[in-house]
Amino acid sequence: MPRPLWSGAVSFGLVTVPIKLENATERHDVSLRQVHVEDGGRIRYRKTCDIDGQVLTEDEIGKGYEISKDHVIPITDEDLADMPLPTAKAIEIVAFIDRSSVDAVQYGAGSYYLTADGPVAAKPYVLLRKALERNEKVAVAKFALRGRERLGLLRPLGDALLLSGLHWADEIRSSEEVTPPATELTDDEIDGALELMETMTVDSLTDLGRFFQIIGSLVDMCR
Repeated sequence: MPRPLWSGAVSFGLVTVPIKLENATERHDVSLRQVHVEDGGRIRYRKTCDIDGQVLTEDEIGKGYEISKDHVIPITDEDLADMPLPTAKAIEIVAFIDRSSVDAVQYGAGSYYLTADGPVAAKPYVLLRKALERNEKVAVAKFALRGRERLGLLRPLGDALLLSGLHWADEIRSSEEVTPPATELTDDEIDGALELMETMTVDSLTDLGRFFQIIGSLVDMCR
């Protein structure tokens, strides 16, 4: 069972749901190390002070806010904990919107499962999930994680509630910066592209994942 990242409550209107937050994803990447080609020695990165060149341990390293090149204000974990974030212990639902109105580019890093914190939380938890399922809407919420207030999207996933991080509007670049110049295409060219797309269509990402797993297994058998 994963360790909860955060505990608090979901609030909307007069309803409060005690919950815990857990990671919804896990990485299965193959980890490769950087080594010295000549003798196979591990390459290590050390954190050093740019004033005296001293190699520092983690407990000697703090945080700071850079006002100018030569002026940094130290900030402690206690300072961050004392910041008046209204969402420090609550996921505050601020609006409900149609699921189709959220563009994929708005999704940020991190997806988290909400788990009901205790038997008393089960009923309001299920109530919120079923209400979202019935009207096919998603909840826009504000929440704080690691000392920073974030924007998120709360929606049902199976029998659970999933909170996905969202980018703030000013973090999304305009697509006009990368739009190519006007290009003429024939109907035959477009039809050809549609036919290719049809041959590559699968029912879901789950099916595609299984396909790659099978391919990977076949490659391993052939080695």
